[in-house]
Formats: sequence, C-alpha cells, structure tokens
Amino acid sequence: MSRAFRWLVPLAALLGLATGPAAAQDSFAQGFVSPEPQYLLNLGVGGAMVPQYPGASSYMFVPYPIIEAGRFYIPYIGQSERKVRGIFIYPSLNIVGERKPSYDNSLKGTKDIDWAFEAGLGGGFRYDWFRAYATIRQGFNGYSGQTGELGADVIVPMGERFEVSFGPRASWGSDGYMETYFGVTPKEASKGILTAYKPDAGFKTVGIAGQINYWVDNKTRLQVKGSWNRLIGDAGDSPIVKYGDANQWMVGVGISRKLSFNLFR
Repeated sequence: MSRAFRWLVPLAALLGLATGPAAAQDSFAQGFVSPEPQYLLNLGVGGAMVPQYPGASSYMFVPYPIIEAGRFYIPYIGQSERKVRGIFIYPSLNIVGERKPSYDNSLKGTKDIDWAFEAGLGGGFRYDWFRAYATIRQGFNGYSGQTGELGADVIVPMGERFEVSFGPRASWGSDGYMETYFGVTPKEASKGILTAYKPDAGFKTVGIAGQINYWVDNKTRLQVKGSWNRLIGDAGDSPIVKYGDANQWMVGVGISRKLSFNLFR
C-alpha cells in the first residue's frame, strides 16, 4: 500500500441507486445518455497529487479508478438511472494510506498508522444546475471512528461537450479519527519534537472543489479536478499540522470510456 493511496470508488450501481457527487461527478453529457441499454457505465483511470498524510506539507502521486454508472439494471428490482432532478443515495467508500514516522522529521517518535478502509453512505438532492450532498463513513483497520463530508455544487454546461462543476466543501471526524491522525500521546511527545495533544470530534476542513469534464466524442471523456481544503478546529491546531501545512491541495486528471450493453432480455 502506498503512503497516501486513497480513492473514492462509486459503487452505487451495485445497489441500483443513483450515483452521487462524492461517489462520482456527472458521468455523461445529457445528450449522450441513451434510454435503451440496461447498463451504461463510465470506466477509466486517473492520477492525482495528494498530501502524503492528513496535515502533510509534502505531496505524492497516486492512481485512482473511475467507476461510474449512468444506468444499471438489477433483475426483479428494476432499472436505476442517473437523473438531473431529485433525491439520490449511494455507497461512499474510501481508502486512506498508512503513515510512518519516516515520512517527515516532525513525526519522529509517533507510532505507525496502518492503512484504513472507510465504508458508508451518501445522499443528497439535485435540481438541474444545483446539487448538495452529505456522506458518513465508518473507518476500519487504520482507525476506529467515523468521518464524513458536506458539499454543494453549481453545475454549468459549457456547450455540448464541456461541463464545469464547483462548490464549497466541509468535512468532520469523530474522536477516533481525530486522535489517530491529529493526536499526539504523551509517550510519543517524549520521543520527538511534537507536544502532547488530544483533539476532540468536530469539523476538520473547509474548502472548495471543482471538476471539468470534456467529452472528446460520445464515448470518451477527459476529466480534470482539483480541491483546496483548510484544516480547522482541533485538526488545524494539531502540532502535526503546525510542522506540516493547514492548506491541503489536490489536483488530478483522468480519462474514461462509456460502455453500454444489455445482459437481460
């Protein structure tokens, strides 16, 4: 597992639910969605520059998959289709990379943090050009606790093949999450330069995110996305962030291909 290997894998289609913004941005230009196929998927790969760990000032490149659903059919349940109006629900999944004391001189004396898998749900509402959502996930392996996000987007079509979306973001963490990634125990403080610190649950970042989609043709999409998040509250006051950076940036690019097919007739 790489140091900060993390991604959101949108698997809403597996439950026959509408794909949401934290799971995936709108995958297909409205004019390209066909009402005929039972399955309309957008599959591809991308890569992004992300902080090595929460609060880090150094960055690294990580790959991520693009798995999005426009239509998905489940026998005996029915057809799910991405809509531009209404309520949506989707699974929200994430992987957070490990953290080791060797990643930065300021982390000397801290314990290893193993990689973590986060699983939960997201939901929200969209009406034409506006979308709002919230997520909550449970952490496993690297930490025990919960984390989640709140966000909203303005969605602006820029002609037939361009689409831009952007909006504010906020995230929060439970006691378990905050203590794992931003806390410093007295034992750890005695071995390095960090001071002991015990954060409480609360909001940890505020920021903004955006994405540009360009459809090269009716099957191939290029994607550029980025975000800026500022660590706040107990997370922002952490000595780990003091020796790192409260400003957390991300920029990524990806390419995906639309697949449409039928399995059941």
